[in-house]
Amino acid sequence: MSIQQILSDLAGHLEALREDGVKRVSVSRETLEAFGRHVNTPPPDPRLRLEKIAARIARCTLCPLHSTRTNTVPGQGNPAPEIMFIGEAPGEDEDLQGLAFVGKAGQLLSRMIERMGLTRDEVFIANILKCRPPDNRKPLPGEMSRCLPYLREQVAILNPRVIVALGGTAVHGLLGLETGITRMRGKWMSFNGIDLMPTFHPSYLLRVPSARHDTWSDMLAVLTKLGKPLPKPGTRSGEASGA
Repeated sequence: MSIQQILSDLAGHLEALREDGVKRVSVSRETLEAFGRHVNTPPPDPRLRLEKIAARIARCTLCPLHSTRTNTVPGQGNPAPEIMFIGEAPGEDEDLQGLAFVGKAGQLLSRMIERMGLTRDEVFIANILKCRPPDNRKPLPGEMSRCLPYLREQVAILNPRVIVALGGTAVHGLLGLETGITRMRGKWMSFNGIDLMPTFHPSYLLRVPSARHDTWSDMLAVLTKLGKPLPKPGTRSGEASGA
């Protein structure tokens, strides 16, 4: 039970006593000291809470992917970010290193984050799945449903101001929507009360460079939503698109 709930219940109890004509309530010193210790207890460190989730992920055997993984990939970054990027699943490089978005697509994402005036350490990067699907195939519905509770816990702890969903699979995993990403990108949505921006996955941008302009437009919308300064105009097109 949260301290807010305890205080609310206590206030309701005292009000009921007042209405019954009770003018004085005796409370022992031990009770007051115990209550004070509870009130003054600092909230759990979000980094430690994330580490506990990562440890549970490392032991997870809820789906067959545990038998083919090299490492689990819980995600990494700022434990109190303004922006959280969520992709679909780890690839080969991520599986080997245990880190999200470290391959070619991850390098492109890093450049895009830097063009936004941020660093990877200032955001949090994760995936719907915490284990690599064989041959980098698309995640299966059963795999996503078993893995999503871990991600929901992470989002609740991180409490980002904006989530950027990278690709249609990420949007499907988070919101259950199967609409193509081309139709969804650039349109604000919501996940558990958090503003969510769907955009193209960096791996798609490697295959279709012309889509980088649209993705950069989506990132500018994210910066505007957060009230952050936009990059100065006049940059080279490759830089402006995160290339």
